[in-house]
Amino acid sequence: MAISLKDVAQRAGVSVKTVSNVVNGYRHVTPQTRQRVQRVIDELGYRPNLTARHLRKGRTGMIALALPELGNPYFAELADAVIEYAGGLDYIVLLDHTGGRRDQEVLFAQGFRARVIDGLILSPIELENEDLLARDSDAPLVLLGERQYDAPYDHIAIDNVAAARTAAAHLVELGRRRIAFLGARHGRARQTAHLRLQGWREVMTETGRPTGEEIVAVTDGYTREDGAQAMARLLDSGVRPDAVFCYNDLIAIGAMRTLSVRGLRVPEDVAVVGFDDIEDGRYCATTLTTVAPHKRAIARAATDALLERLAAGTDKVIEPRRVQPGFALITRESTVGRP
Repeated sequence: MAISLKDVAQRAGVSVKTVSNVVNGYRHVTPQTRQRVQRVIDELGYRPNLTARHLRKGRTGMIALALPELGNPYFAELADAVIEYAGGLDYIVLLDHTGGRRDQEVLFAQGFRARVIDGLILSPIELENEDLLARDSDAPLVLLGERQYDAPYDHIAIDNVAAARTAAAHLVELGRRRIAFLGARHGRARQTAHLRLQGWREVMTETGRPTGEEIVAVTDGYTREDGAQAMARLLDSGVRPDAVFCYNDLIAIGAMRTLSVRGLRVPEDVAVVGFDDIEDGRYCATTLTTVAPHKRAIARAATDALLERLAAGTDKVIEPRRVQPGFALITRESTVGRP
């Protein structure tokens, strides 16, 4: 049979209320009593009924995280960070996949799971501003990613222009002169790819390096295959860069494969920088230099913002916040070689 608060209270010689105070971390319990109760909790193996706790507050104890790609290692690692952090706060995370499709993003934003979740963290790709303004769900919503919205929702995103500038500046400091960009996209100017391209272009312009379209490779997607094909097209066009800054690590890994097949050495002939710091990049034959967004900071900021909105309820007005977690450039063999 499951151990109850009453069982713990009887064994510890205290009231059920005292045990509840210890379990919930309330301060008004003496250290000696807290220690005694905690010892009994450990001995009996008591586990709180989180479902009942949330239901007493009119909640389900579940939040949803909707991501565009679960097969992309960056999103998988981000999801892991959210699940771990939210779990420490006694919340279960339901993981959803939108495929980056507007209809799916609208479906989730409008409250698709409203009856079973307390709030939603959404990383949109195609969602438009009018979709958010038309939202009529009361469930708290926090946005991830770099799409810019003029809507009353918290938004968590790193500064992609600054991050791209850091990566490009690293290649400039190494003396590279012809630095290509792989992973540009057509379409809206505020997409992530445009922001990273902007940061690259600013540094290239400031340092007198080429920025023409011939040295910018557009890709249909952001996979290893896209990177390999983009690198091949660039080389086949007669462009021979001595460095490449890639939209993400998957494109960079694909690009390094093409360079190897073509007999070009990384980093001696072509230095390569990626973005995202996925685990794959740390175990390539030539480890990958990359921009590392602070994924755990993103997870904490998004979850905290969501739960703060939830705790405040609908009566308290909290101004929408724009939070920018940090990032770091991780230098590895693909730009500085082996020690």
